[in-house]
Amino acid sequence: MKDGFIKVAAAVPAISTADPEYNGEQAENLYRAAVRGGAKIIVFPELVLTGYTCSDLFLQDELLIGAQRALLSLAKATRGNDAIVFVGYPLSWEGKLYNTAAVVQDGRILAFIPKRFLPNYAEFYELRQFTPGPAEARDIVFDGQLIPFGSRIILDVDAIPGLEIAAEICEDAWVMNAPDIAHAGAGASVIVNLSASNETVGKDDYRRALMSSISARTISDYIYCSAGDGESTTDIVFGGRIMICENGTMLAERKIFDNAYNEAKMTFADLDIGRINFERRRMTTYFNQEAVDYLHLPVHMEQQVTLLERTFDPHPFVPSDKSKRNQRCNEILNIQSRGLAKRLDHIGCKTAVIGVSGGLDSTLAMLVTARAFDLLGMPREQITAVTMPCFGTTDRTHGNAVTLAKALGATLLEVNIKAAVMQHFADIGQDMADHDVTFENGQARERTQVIMDIANKRGGIVIGTGDLSELALGWATYNGDHMSMYGVNAGVPKTLVSHLVRYYADTTDDAVLASCLRDVLDTPVSPELLPPTGDGKIAQKTEDLVGPYELHDFFLYYMLRCGYTPGKIYRIARKSFAGVYTNDVILKWEKNFYRRFFAQQFKRSALPDGPKVGSVAVSPRGDLRMPSDASRNLWMKELEELH
Repeated sequence: MKDGFIKVAAAVPAISTADPEYNGEQAENLYRAAVRGGAKIIVFPELVLTGYTCSDLFLQDELLIGAQRALLSLAKATRGNDAIVFVGYPLSWEGKLYNTAAVVQDGRILAFIPKRFLPNYAEFYELRQFTPGPAEARDIVFDGQLIPFGSRIILDVDAIPGLEIAAEICEDAWVMNAPDIAHAGAGASVIVNLSASNETVGKDDYRRALMSSISARTISDYIYCSAGDGESTTDIVFGGRIMICENGTMLAERKIFDNAYNEAKMTFADLDIGRINFERRRMTTYFNQEAVDYLHLPVHMEQQVTLLERTFDPHPFVPSDKSKRNQRCNEILNIQSRGLAKRLDHIGCKTAVIGVSGGLDSTLAMLVTARAFDLLGMPREQITAVTMPCFGTTDRTHGNAVTLAKALGATLLEVNIKAAVMQHFADIGQDMADHDVTFENGQARERTQVIMDIANKRGGIVIGTGDLSELALGWATYNGDHMSMYGVNAGVPKTLVSHLVRYYADTTDDAVLASCLRDVLDTPVSPELLPPTGDGKIAQKTEDLVGPYELHDFFLYYMLRCGYTPGKIYRIARKSFAGVYTNDVILKWEKNFYRRFFAQQFKRSALPDGPKVGSVAVSPRGDLRMPSDASRNLWMKELEELH
């Protein structure tokens, strides 16, 4: 289970009520199919070997004997395979009947986990036949073997660190003090639910929300498998619902009635146990209780590489659905502008100064600042947009900066910094023909000095324009564009910046502004610090120097938000960007990402305030508290071993 992934399956057989032999055969067929598909955890519905709707037939010895034969036959079918199977089974013990999940692996029954909460209302009358199961585990004799029996049993699987599996049954999940809470607190990272939940109008929406919220609240992988058509009888109908959730996200599902009548169905998913472990470490409010009343059963499973079918969004910061993307963009613009409005209001500031270049970041900062001034009822003329052309400025970007400022109603000020920079270079002995880092950073620092002094002169503050991706890579001149009084874009990754600008272009009524914004979007990302080409075009393209921002944003998200190792990120990047970048290109830029990320923390340690807009942020006061001089050796060593 390389990188913490494990493949699981939830399977709904086409059963016949009160026919254990037939039902067992159907379960065995689906078990074999699940194993062929690579599943290592397989979940069947509640009481699937008999059928949930047997009612008083559960009191008949003939049915219970048949169910035992079916279970032993299924156990026999698992010999030679270490996949763990959860199958619904009516257990008779000491004169009482229990609704249980029988846990089977490699020819053995590992445990019986009983249902704790038995519904006895509306269409359900389980207390007529069944007894609520005990919480604390004890050994019982079954088929001549001592087998643990109790709700508080967790399977500790050695194939993946932190892979601990617990079970609950149907109604258990719906009650106020659900077993899943205790299971997760005792360490269970995977919780399975064997269910027989019938269908009524509107119930499925609630059920979906419930299972998703359980996985989010318990920070777990949750596998839900409910009975299908074969259970439908008398007054109730079943739809064969399957849901596989991870920390609130639906990984895979089968809807009700989405198959042919009484046709078996099965769904696979790749669980990320490493992600669950990371989330629990990260969330200090996640409660880990002492599991003194839990039985932890060690279970061996051979390690293997899980063939991933799970997909990973190549643009994790950007919703693929346009309506959701637009909603996200509007929300982010509100966060940015209201954060800035609060700062302006708090200090009684009536003026904002922005260095505008005609590039994406400064364009977004201008849009946000205009919104903030509108919120405060202040005239946009009090926004000073400063263009500072120098050696690398092109007519295209300069023209867009001017158009943008005018379209937004800001006060435009142009300060040509060529003479000042040339004088500075003369003072320090910098050769104008040497286009080194001093040549570039000298311009950036001069621009910052200009707008800082203009802000002082006009009683305003400087609005920072640098984005999250640049801060992660350290692609900013220290005490140059790195510095401001409030950095409105500090929480926005580069792949999202363009969508925010595009959203503004699509929703504005100003045709001139929309046209300008679209041309900004079409302009290559560049710091414009080197002279243009002979035909006046941008000579310096950022992504040629540091790598594609869509790759860096991908690396950033899965490193900081998910805690993935470099090798795990490389593995999923190869899958996500197949046909876009070669493996060599991905690895090259991932190495560059880690080199820069570790080397540039000192810049992030001195960041000005800026609004957090998403779950990934690098503020030294919040989400990323990291030593400026931390060694990158462990991460780079792993990258060097990849190919």
